[in-house]
Amino acid sequence: MNFAEQLASCRVLPVLTPRDVETTVRTAEALLAGGMPGVEITLRTAAALDSLRAVKQRLPELLVAAGTVINAQQVAAACDAGADFCVSPGISPTLVAACRERAVPCLPGVATASEVMLGLDHGVALFKLFPAVAAGGVALLQALAGPFPQVRFCPTGGLTPDNVREFLALPNVVCCGGSWMVADALVDNADWQQIAALARAARAPG
Repeated sequence: MNFAEQLASCRVLPVLTPRDVETTVRTAEALLAGGMPGVEITLRTAAALDSLRAVKQRLPELLVAAGTVINAQQVAAACDAGADFCVSPGISPTLVAACRERAVPCLPGVATASEVMLGLDHGVALFKLFPAVAAGGVALLQALAGPFPQVRFCPTGGLTPDNVREFLALPNVVCCGGSWMVADALVDNADWQQIAALARAARAPG
């Protein structure tokens, strides 16, 4: 599968902020048990890179993204840890070039038409729309579809079980990012069955 097909196969990409290695692995196992083929592990904590490496080693069938990647150094570290692709809250030529140098797909964040144009200038046609709901949500995606028919988005930020299907129904949405299935309370309580159930529900058609 190419990158777009990999994202589409996810339908919803869970966004996980790692606490420690074992908890992150156990959470990823629950997501996989719920049918999620991919997970985004954000580089927001000291445990992030070790957690990403452990998840990729123990669950090699899982598509593992490094999230909150904001510079070339983090691209290199994420790739060394085994990340399948990098996700960023924003976009810069340096970030895109660093991913291209490491031959790893990049999903940079955009919130405006100008940022989409910047990405297109650097050969990017798949973007994370972030923060999706705050930036304009479904209405913004519908508006961007006109001038950018070749572009696809993964809206992330503010998505919930109540609105995710409205986003997924849009022709220019390839998948969505969300964290409700890995909410703090669920992870803190080691509620793996509920995490798996929410993952299963998120992937359900409709």
